[in-house]
Amino acid sequence: MAHAFGIGSGGTRLPPRTGSPASSSSSTSTLAANVTSTSLSTPLSTSSLAANTTTTSLSTPLSTSSPSGNLAANSTTNSTTPSNTTATQSRAVFAHFIVGNTYNYTVDSWSQDILLAASKGIDAFALNIGSDAWESSQIANAYTAASKYNGNTTNAATPFRLFFSFDMGSLPCSTASHASTLQSYIRTYANSTSTFKYNARMLVSTFAGESCRFGASTLNQGWTDAIKPTKPPTNGPLPAVWFVPSFFVDPATFRNLSVIDGAFHWNSGWPMGNYNVTFGPDQSYISNLSGNRTYMAAVSPWFFTHYGPDTFNKNWIYRGDDWHWAQRWELLVQNRSSVPLTQVVTWNDYGESHYVGPIEGIQPMSQSWVNGFDHQGWLDLMQYYIKAYKTGSYPAIAKDRVFLWARLYPVTATASDSVGKPANYPWTQDYLWAVTLLTAPANVTLTCGSSTQRTLVPAGLSKLKLKLSTSCAVNATVARGASTPVQFSPAGFNFSVRPPSYNFNAFVAASPP
Repeated sequence: MAHAFGIGSGGTRLPPRTGSPASSSSSTSTLAANVTSTSLSTPLSTSSLAANTTTTSLSTPLSTSSPSGNLAANSTTNSTTPSNTTATQSRAVFAHFIVGNTYNYTVDSWSQDILLAASKGIDAFALNIGSDAWESSQIANAYTAASKYNGNTTNAATPFRLFFSFDMGSLPCSTASHASTLQSYIRTYANSTSTFKYNARMLVSTFAGESCRFGASTLNQGWTDAIKPTKPPTNGPLPAVWFVPSFFVDPATFRNLSVIDGAFHWNSGWPMGNYNVTFGPDQSYISNLSGNRTYMAAVSPWFFTHYGPDTFNKNWIYRGDDWHWAQRWELLVQNRSSVPLTQVVTWNDYGESHYVGPIEGIQPMSQSWVNGFDHQGWLDLMQYYIKAYKTGSYPAIAKDRVFLWARLYPVTATASDSVGKPANYPWTQDYLWAVTLLTAPANVTLTCGSSTQRTLVPAGLSKLKLKLSTSCAVNATVARGASTPVQFSPAGFNFSVRPPSYNFNAFVAASPP
């Protein structure tokens, strides 16, 4: 769907279903042109870097904070607190979760996702709720699973919560009666110990909703009547909520929206043009959130959707080149004092190819570009950045790791595909993108067929790339003296100059932990 302030898509959903779902830091002398090195404590010396090398220093904030499931009033704070940041909050990371893709989920399915997400540093799922009646049963399953997880004393240090992100591209919101669905969810789960609380209130978000009036004359009044009514609704008063929606509006209008307690910038997760991601879009929101309002940023690894006019009629990419996933996280770490909340877009939106969780559930007719393209290799890299975002310090690297991703087909190749090439396809280039986490300097070799590159890489996090031009299999090695701690040939990671379709999804792989 198109919005005046960027294109947003709240998740690709299946057509409505009937019935019930299942129950139950050191530098080296010379760096090659295709490596970007990141120092985790002090900047690298640039005196002898190759001419085309880009070096990024990630400065560490002065103080740290401790994550928690419910953000209490006495949480540790940062040394600097902008006006829009709640001084008593620590950083938290969420993952957007499309409930509409869980028709066949059981409680065990939810439990597995929660356990995996929590192990990577995610604090909560933002449950994207649509209009399908069966979704309420899956919300109940999710809460059952979260309660079981939080009831296990071994998980006390990493509690996991849930909160609602009402998908207003799916839920009706034109009349006052339409608010009853939102109110019912809020009443039912506000007091659950598995609900994420912010400033002692139930956190509530949306995808879109800027066109909703709920029978009122203005956006602000409509949402006030729906979730913060001055007169109790027929079913009784509503619990207090901390409302941080993703409205696609000019952020200058935030001053007119007294109903919001903050704003989630969905489109901050990607660059909206053929350029690298910047913090500018975030700053435009932050500058317009005065007082005690809360900013929530988006971070997303990829975007590709490929539906023809006979289905959802969505066929475009956002730019994911130049290690976008890593670049976006580094921006959030650098600006963490201004960003108390971050939402990963997404855990399971297969239709838009930005899933980081397992491929499971019921796909929204996206199998042709999703099956075989697992993205879980991004999870451990995300975990590394999450620790830095939450604490202000990059964690020590205990084992050499290599993270790889690329499209598997040339951008200029022709395929037999009635949907056609996605819009914005010239924004991407044919490269293998690599991020290394090294315990000590080492030679890193990237290979695909006759294309190979050997680079002396420093300890810490570094970024490398390899041009892809002929059909080949991807391989990466890390060598240090006579030792080869990483020798990685990911199964299925094959670049082909003959695409069967216009699949611009990313193939992702990570060397074993």
